[in-house]
Amino acid sequence: MHSILNYIKDNDVKGLLFDLNGTMIDDIEYHIQTWHKIINDMGRPITYQETKVECYGRNEELIERIFPGRFSLEERLALGAEKEAKYREEFLPQLKLIDGLEDFLKHTKSIGIQLAIGSAAVGPNIDYVLDNCNIRSYFDTIVGSEDVSNSKPDPEVFIKCADHLGLASHQCIVFEDVPKGVEAAKNAGMKSYVIKTTHDEGDFEYLHGDVIDYIYNYL
Repeated sequence: MHSILNYIKDNDVKGLLFDLNGTMIDDIEYHIQTWHKIINDMGRPITYQETKVECYGRNEELIERIFPGRFSLEERLALGAEKEAKYREEFLPQLKLIDGLEDFLKHTKSIGIQLAIGSAAVGPNIDYVLDNCNIRSYFDTIVGSEDVSNSKPDPEVFIKCADHLGLASHQCIVFEDVPKGVEAAKNAGMKSYVIKTTHDEGDFEYLHGDVIDYIYNYL
């Protein structure tokens, strides 16, 4: 935590923007497992690794990538909602914040840093984390899947977070766990800390100059 706080101070950072899945909670494996089963049950043989590669952006976009032209938007939205309900039920016994995160939120909030969530997660999943982990009060704004037109690596989600906080891009840093999230931050003019929950450092090679550091937790 100390190195992050030093960076915040030395660079006059005013806002911290957090992705949700894989960044605040370590749940990506549950998302991949749930999608892997659903996709194979729907008659599309796909490996676990292939599923992992596809796990980014909105659910309706993921379904269209894997089943191009097969489902209407309404059907894709319904399938996505079904998947998220299964995920929330299965993950609930394991739901907890990544080590050190709550203390980090508490401390940065106490020194006047504004906090935001910028995530591709749907509203019910964001509420699921904020309310079950009792951390809603730390965040000044929340931008989720329903609030943007374009998914990461488009910078829209992080630009909206900064706008809602009344901050310029250079005053914000992003916490992410996937390359497309860091790419979105780069496209928004922001640098990132990478939480190493699902990807190795090599996966971020093409974004190396935009990553401040790689961390396992917030301690």
